[in-house]
Amino acid sequence: MTTRTAPYLDAIEHLPEGGTLVLQNVPWDDYESLLEDLAERPRFRVTFARGKLEIMSPLSEHDSMARMLDRLVHIYAEQRNLELENYGSTTWKRRSLARGLEADSCYYVANARRMIGRSREASLEVDPPPDICVEVDITNESLSKFSIYAALGVPELWRFESKAAHFYELAGDSYREVMESSFLLGLSPQMLVDALEKSVRDGQTAALRAFRDRVR
Repeated sequence: MTTRTAPYLDAIEHLPEGGTLVLQNVPWDDYESLLEDLAERPRFRVTFARGKLEIMSPLSEHDSMARMLDRLVHIYAEQRNLELENYGSTTWKRRSLARGLEADSCYYVANARRMIGRSREASLEVDPPPDICVEVDITNESLSKFSIYAALGVPELWRFESKAAHFYELAGDSYREVMESSFLLGLSPQMLVDALEKSVRDGQTAALRAFRDRVR
């Protein structure tokens, strides 16, 4: 912790689970220093857009859904013989754009082979953005982050609510909704929603087994 980040960290310590802290006019260097200080506290999600700093403390339900989605995506890639690299909630940022954020999950598919082994060194200064980024909207909505994702060049976004999901693809400088993934061909939002609902109703093991059978 530095004198630069001490006020932010004091406020973060009092942030309840599910809470969000928003600060204005934050310098880029403060944002980067805060990321270093929070590196050992990965439960926080930090978003930066031209001086606006947002720190969110997800609910446990939020992370549970994100991890279940990871398992479903891996099953789909395995069954369809697709290479996939999961980069979790890696921070993606560009100083020249004054923007940065952390998705709930992100995946490389088209660029999977290029990104093997680069998880610790990955940077948008030299690497392509993830092919797919995932936002789980249980604590708060992520639509306000779409312009950041677009600026960073993320080609596909998935947004999950409690009982619904939406896929979007980058078209110019904004996103349009699509009915299936461009990278995991044949995968629709409803397929994932069905599996998530089954995991709540019948348990995760049953849901994963049923999803594997569905995409076999």
